[in-house]
Amino acid sequence: MSLVSISGIDFRYVRDRPTLEKLSLEIREGASVGLVGESGSGKTTLLRLLLGLARPSAGRISFEGRQVEPRNGAFMRDYRRKVQAVFQDPYSSLDPRQTVLGIVSEPLRSLRLPGDHRAQVEAALAAVDLEPDVLGRYPHQFSGGQRQRIAIARAMVARPRLLLADEAVSALDLSTRVRIVELLQRVAAHMTLVFVSHDLGVVAALCDEIVILQHGRIVEAGPTRGILADPRHPYTRNLLQSVPRMPA
Repeated sequence: MSLVSISGIDFRYVRDRPTLEKLSLEIREGASVGLVGESGSGKTTLLRLLLGLARPSAGRISFEGRQVEPRNGAFMRDYRRKVQAVFQDPYSSLDPRQTVLGIVSEPLRSLRLPGDHRAQVEAALAAVDLEPDVLGRYPHQFSGGQRQRIAIARAMVARPRLLLADEAVSALDLSTRVRIVELLQRVAAHMTLVFVSHDLGVVAALCDEIVILQHGRIVEAGPTRGILADPRHPYTRNLLQSVPRMPA
């Protein structure tokens, strides 16, 4: 069953050439999908549309069978709870003036969700391997990997159905990147994940399905292992050839 249905969407910034053209995609419930392409391929624009931060100029995006309409306040309140995001830079995405408790509980407050918010925050932190004693600390007191864990806890605390991750490990060092990918693998076992990246290695480790974007169009899509083992499109082959390899 499709959780997200993207049907023939176009999008362009004012007077620019189209960023997305006649793009269609089905994202099934429980899938982990990698969106891959070079800078300017349309990955982040598609993510913005999925977040409801912009509207396509043509076509439609549906979630749970309902059209995503940013101007529909009642729909968007429910949508914000069910769709959360993690961004590239774990420092700039966290409010430096708030403690961890304030940061992670923000979705609960803004969405007016019921229950013991502190207990829900502690549960979300435990899910990302952080102890309750971090609640009173501020973002600058943590490493980059810990800050990204806090950002993931904030995204998870409202129990969304869809997690959108935009280059969520690219700002981290290699060893930290591995640990965050392992954490996202655990997260993906409980919800649908769309992971935007230019790193085919991370996508291969994390995503069951892959979508290759070039100039705002899907050039190849399907099971990650199959496409990476036998790419059909020249652009996909070029991406694979550009992946750094360790010397023998």
